Amino acid sequence: ELPPSEFMQVADSTWLVLSVVSNGREPSGCQATGVTKIARSVIAPLAEHHVSVLMLSTYQTDFILVRERDLPVVIHTLAGEFDIYREESGECVPVTCDDVSNGFLKPKPPASPTLHPVQSPQTRFCVLTVAPDTLPAIATMLIDVLFYSHSPSWDAATSSQDLDSITFFSFSLIEGYISIVMDAETQKRFPSDLLLTSSTGELWRMVRIGGQPLGFDECGIVAQIAEPLAAADISAYYISTFNFDHALVPEEGIAEVIQLLQQRQDSGR
Repeated sequence: ELPPSEFMQVADSTWLVLSVVSNGREPSGCQATGVTKIARSVIAPLAEHHVSVLMLSTYQTDFILVRERDLPVVIHTLAGEFDIYREESGECVPVTCDDVSNGFLKPKPPASPTLHPVQSPQTRFCVLTVAPDTLPAIATMLIDVLFYSHSPSWDAATSSQDLDSITFFSFSLIEGYISIVMDAETQKRFPSDLLLTSSTGELWRMVRIGGQPLGFDECGIVAQIAEPLAAADISAYYISTFNFDHALVPEEGIAEVIQLLQQRQDSGR
């Protein structure tokens, strides 16, 4: 419904959303959460078959976006590990490999994937949700933060490889469920009784992937971050955006994460 505009840039792809469900079983309290849970079973196999993905972690669950033209590859890649369904008129209909066209295989890329630099600002973040019926009570504050808060200039934010702080605010409304990521200072501006977080109230640190805008044609960006974290059983929320990717990890584990990713960088040289 948005009119064409010189101010709006649109990626040259239509994307479909994959939601991974573990047969209705809830993860145990000690199990890693976020993108870590699906790194080996979904993200890595798709990267091996040259499928570019966008990740969107929310307070409630994780979503993987794949380009519509890659759907045959995705189904053939994941059918051995998962039961796959598509949603039609609100109903889940089983999908088999026979439902998609042949000629789906893509050659693996001959060269190693690009190892993108990572930056870890000192900013501390919260992952939150809010009940939909209380959203009007914070709507004015949300609008102020989203559109009118002061933020550092682009040049200032990207001039240093080691950012002291980063401006990041994510709001998603998916099937009635609201998920918000904001820095701890911004959280203080909201009524504390309306924002809900985990019982531990943990804070998160961010790793931003990419020294310059990443684009959407390269595959394996999420995998090269998610796989080391999965191997170390470190929880992570992962949010792909138009320009950069962002992984949020528990604050107490940031030093280990930086060490793991540095080892990845060193081994790839």
